[in-house]
Amino acid sequence: MAPKSDTAEGIVLNFVNEQNKPLNSQNVADSLQKFNLKKAAVQKALDNLADSGKISFKEYGKQKIYLAKQDQFDIPNTEELNKMKEENTKLQEQLVEQKKAIAGIEGDIKALQSNLTLEEVQAKQVKLGKEVKQMEEKLIKLRQGVTLVSPEERKAVEKMYMDTMNQWRRRKRMFKDIWDAITENSPKNLKEFKEELGMEYDEDVGVSLQSFGDLVQHGKKRSRAQ
Repeated sequence: MAPKSDTAEGIVLNFVNEQNKPLNSQNVADSLQKFNLKKAAVQKALDNLADSGKISFKEYGKQKIYLAKQDQFDIPNTEELNKMKEENTKLQEQLVEQKKAIAGIEGDIKALQSNLTLEEVQAKQVKLGKEVKQMEEKLIKLRQGVTLVSPEERKAVEKMYMDTMNQWRRRKRMFKDIWDAITENSPKNLKEFKEELGMEYDEDVGVSLQSFGDLVQHGKKRSRAQ
């Protein structure tokens, strides 16, 4: 007589049959913790089921391995196995095709989500139209010789530029004074010493303070000519 399904033996028997693979008492106890079964109760249930012939077991030293009785299962013959393999192959192929189809649909969804809605397209069209109109107005003014920068803006930019140039000159002069003081009595070759320190002059990188100063003078001449 089979044990009731809600008893420890019934729970253990159902689990062993469902798994249908070699198990030890620890495997079973770990898997049945949700039923609040202690390892001792699981071990007792396994031994009782083995003694009553409801499950099989083998001893390997001190270890007991339990297994579901195989005569309770319908074991397919060679023809049935081959048929099952063919069906499995077909199902695998269908699975691959389904995954490809899903991937294609997901790609289409992402593409649609990235497209602008009609309202967004219309709003963008209005914005671009305003930008084009503004640029056309600037272009007309340029063609007519109208200055787009006010005298105040030009003066502010020139002042900022001159302040920067003065800072450059001041720092360049300070560096020269310090460098001359350091190297005045130095026995080292100044060029090699400079390379050793990783220093570069403006001229080494193709920059000339004088050329930037000339830009200001050139700009002033142009403004007077206009």
